[in-house]
Amino acid sequence: MNAVNFFVPSFLKAINENTEESFRSILVEPTPGVYVFEMLQPSFCEMLMSEVENFERWVHETKFRIMRPNTMNKYGAVLDDFGLETVLDKWMDEYIRPMSKVFFPEVGGLTLDSHHGFVVEYGVDRDVELGFHVDDSEVTLNVCLGKQFYGGELFFRGVRCDKHVNSETQPEEILDYVHVPGRAVLHRGRHRHGARATTSGHRCNLILWCRSSVFRELKKYQKDFSSWCGECRRERRERQRLSITATKLELLKRNGISAS
Repeated sequence: MNAVNFFVPSFLKAINENTEESFRSILVEPTPGVYVFEMLQPSFCEMLMSEVENFERWVHETKFRIMRPNTMNKYGAVLDDFGLETVLDKWMDEYIRPMSKVFFPEVGGLTLDSHHGFVVEYGVDRDVELGFHVDDSEVTLNVCLGKQFYGGELFFRGVRCDKHVNSETQPEEILDYVHVPGRAVLHRGRHRHGARATTSGHRCNLILWCRSSVFRELKKYQKDFSSWCGECRRERRERQRLSITATKLELLKRNGISAS
């Protein structure tokens, strides 16, 4: 783990200062809850892709069966399976959790304690696209490693709890994001998203699903997720609006004033 060789200076400076102001100085927030910032050095991106290619080659030559990253991706590799678990634990603890506790406190950003780290590959001879979904994480880090590619835009469509995961997208929740090598996207795992088709070239992304066992336990006893679910928040606002309207009508009625 060599932070100076892994991360760009601006990211390291923000982490070392460890304040909301320092984090916000390096990122943009194109839609609420999606944070974009420069993170990885080009040399590290190349080194990690080379390591994954070596692993894939060994798997092919030995006909060894491996677990793929998730149920949706047929290509790529779980980084924890070939020696990177300790490094990714350190990433989560020292680099992702400080930001998550500032930007995602309501979904366990302060108590992230486990991860699932993997690389996904897209291209004509790889996975082409990724359907609309949510992640099995509280906070997700998605960093493009390279290489040359066209297409593959990431699209976001609002944060949802389990109950509302298939609810309608509101216009203000729509975001299309174009990947740039070395640049990271940090978002809630429950932020619905997908990847458009990579129409040419080869795209490789590092994904780190960060989880909080504390948040998952507490969530079992919760019914209202309006602090982070867009649809729960809308339903709550609508209940409040109806309640206020009903109260006004009752007051008018008592005072003998026509509601019209």
